[in-house]
Amino acid sequence: MDPIKVDFSGKGADRGREIVIPPEKAALKIVLSVVCSLLTGGVIYYFALPALNFKAIEFYYFIGAVIAAFVAFLALFTAVFKHTEYVPYVKKKAIVPVILILVLALVVGVGYVVGSQFFRAKSYSEIISVKEDQDFDADFDEPDFKTIPKLDESASATVALKAMGALADLDLESQFKVYSGLKAASAYPQINYEQRPVRLATLQYANIIKWITNMSDGLPGYIIIDTANEDQQFVKLEKPIRYSLSDHFGRYVTRVVRFAYPTYMFDKPSFEIDDSGNPYWIVAHIDKTIGLFGGRDVKGIVIVDAVTGECTYHTMQEVRESAELRWIDRVYSDELIVEQYNYHGRYGKGFWNSVLGQESCVKTTEGSNYVALDDDVWLYTGVTSLTSDESIVGFVLVNQRTKETRFYRVSGGKESAGQDAAMGLVQEKGYTATFPLLVNIGGEPTYFMSLKDNAQTVQLYALVNVRQYNKVKVTGNTISGCLDSYVESLKSVGVDVGKDVENIALPNEDGIETAPGTAPAEEPTADVVGAVTEIRSAVIDGNTVYYLRVTGSAAYYAVSAADCEQAVILNVGDNIRAGAKGTGNIRRLTDLQILAAE
Repeated sequence: MDPIKVDFSGKGADRGREIVIPPEKAALKIVLSVVCSLLTGGVIYYFALPALNFKAIEFYYFIGAVIAAFVAFLALFTAVFKHTEYVPYVKKKAIVPVILILVLALVVGVGYVVGSQFFRAKSYSEIISVKEDQDFDADFDEPDFKTIPKLDESASATVALKAMGALADLDLESQFKVYSGLKAASAYPQINYEQRPVRLATLQYANIIKWITNMSDGLPGYIIIDTANEDQQFVKLEKPIRYSLSDHFGRYVTRVVRFAYPTYMFDKPSFEIDDSGNPYWIVAHIDKTIGLFGGRDVKGIVIVDAVTGECTYHTMQEVRESAELRWIDRVYSDELIVEQYNYHGRYGKGFWNSVLGQESCVKTTEGSNYVALDDDVWLYTGVTSLTSDESIVGFVLVNQRTKETRFYRVSGGKESAGQDAAMGLVQEKGYTATFPLLVNIGGEPTYFMSLKDNAQTVQLYALVNVRQYNKVKVTGNTISGCLDSYVESLKSVGVDVGKDVENIALPNEDGIETAPGTAPAEEPTADVVGAVTEIRSAVIDGNTVYYLRVTGSAAYYAVSAADCEQAVILNVGDNIRAGAKGTGNIRRLTDLQILAAE
């Protein structure tokens, strides 16, 4: 037999070609690589939960990761780092996977281009339908201050802590904490419940060990925060919540929905309760309506029973028309609404106008709040020009259940200008203002805000005129006193609304409230002396706030480390003397002193 001739000189016919030497059991190694890459894909799918949909960008990342895993496993099984002679073989087998990845990248690139605002500006501007120039006086009745929200999300977080004391009766106070993650559409979603604005808070297991020991029993209930009367309640359920965002594996809500609808794209889950107080997760089914990746909109919803995990799907037509689904308040997330309205405001007259002339181009202001109308929750945000000046040209209301959108043309200061005006009146106290809520005071568009201390406890209320925010701005210890001062301030600039505000409903503030025209009552104070029995803490607006319980008192006493450095070194068992202000289950500490041990 003639010997095999191999030209290693690089001058023959095979010059430039690599010699491909297959490893032993090459076919088996390819099969193993395929199997391992598929197993890797299964693990990625289980934890990353991508939608198996060509309109989902994460789908392409997922397929690309599986293909790359095949090449990596083939290199591993052929031991190319040890046997470099197999490198040409792996390169050859990687040609098809590389081509597939390039094709995926090309599809993604083309998909973004054909669905970009540059080519489809008109489609983006029409993704939300806006009822322009609505009548402010006709749609906004006199405010009912008994039901107007006074707590924002950060203040609600503080109030929610008070409800955790109810778990002590169940011997579960150390097993759970209030959910504060980012996997939900909102950690404290606002809904209408029994004709009142409330925020909801769910629980989470205190840590992984507490999850292991309590998962069989589930979460015992949820928290309702009444944002109008600043009260809270822990709702103990007969059947616990077993499906939540703090659970793992098969009881993780997002995984439950993904496995039930593998090809659907979803927004973040939102926690809600029906009219009977039963807990559910509302998950919006998202579709891309412009090109391959553009124009996010809601196509339907999945309702997940938080107790049983049962999923039911409803189209948006059903959500809008079915009386049985009227209890649902949050379908369209704040982020999606703002995104769609900004497309409408920016591209109404085409792409080039949004870049060059910017005629009639507007955008939403920074921040949003909620208005209760017709037993629905409407997202409110101001509308300003693209140049980001300090004024608004109007404001927009969007129904979070139906996406009905109304624009009201009202000129004046932005919400941030109203906040600055209110905080400027009490700048020596260092209070922060909640995002303004728009109300109608005698036909005058007015910003209503609560002013909070470092412990996120509401201390004052503020009313600032939208049109004349630099001149008409007042604060008060009570709403009635604040309203009286506001009416007088309007008179000083020639606006008399006295008769128009006589029938405004005012809350009963437990004897602290004063009638219009009278001086506000002093905030109750008390002395606190005793041993510290419990210490909790929370970081709020960058400040650490400590919540203390003292012997002989069921209330929590809040003190900020920024106001009192001694709070940092407090330990359970320390004896303290301090002053306390306020009433209710959370009060403010002043002049804290740590007493020497006897």
